[in-house]
Amino acid sequence: MIKNNTWTANVVTLFPEMFPGSLSYSLTGKALKNNLWNLKTYNLRKFANGKRKTVDGPSAGGGAGQILKADVLDKAISHIIESSSSYDRNSWPIVALSPRGKVFSQTEALHFSKCKGITIVCGRYEGIDERFLKFHNIPELSLGDFILSGGEIAAQVLIDSVVRLIPGVIGNYKSLEEESFVNYLLEYPQYTSPKEWKNLCIPEELLSGHHQKIKNWRLNKSEEITKKRRPDLWERHKSLRNH
Repeated sequence: MIKNNTWTANVVTLFPEMFPGSLSYSLTGKALKNNLWNLKTYNLRKFANGKRKTVDGPSAGGGAGQILKADVLDKAISHIIESSSSYDRNSWPIVALSPRGKVFSQTEALHFSKCKGITIVCGRYEGIDERFLKFHNIPELSLGDFILSGGEIAAQVLIDSVVRLIPGVIGNYKSLEEESFVNYLLEYPQYTSPKEWKNLCIPEELLSGHHQKIKNWRLNKSEEITKKRRPDLWERHKSLRNH
């Protein structure tokens, strides 16, 4: 049975049949079945007018592709807000997925996990009418500098990254403290048995049983990898460390 305080993801989409998709498997799928989180999809076409249920129109000023209509999106969002007597934008943010948005990070994932839920508007075609975003003051988020055919897959990625941070979803919650991006560091290298494979050995420090040596080795490797692969994160880590 789903409780009133269960973290809930609302997804506005033209393709509700794509959900839960990958979210029905592994940890997120098990957590969904156990009601540790809830998923609601809203078919955008149901909020359109007319026999054709048109949700998009040509781009003003010309150009290729169609634009999702502001009035249709407005009806969908208004329905979600009005359906809940306690909907609060501060504790239940609304975001739109778009390639031009701010790059989604672990910081946002952690923030969203502490909210009551999130409402995600999945983009399609050439984008969303800017007036809808401005009227509702909806921030745009992106997964990175690449283009997807729609926001549905991105929404599943975002939801997965948030749900796994909800207490009870991951058995060993402490393991989250050592993941990549904590303190702006990438995670250290991982190994398991056998001790030697194809003449490659597990570092002796990890086999020493000396907890401080292991901790120091992992920190050094995290710093080394971050400095080499993500100089942007390295600068943020140094700034945090100096404070």
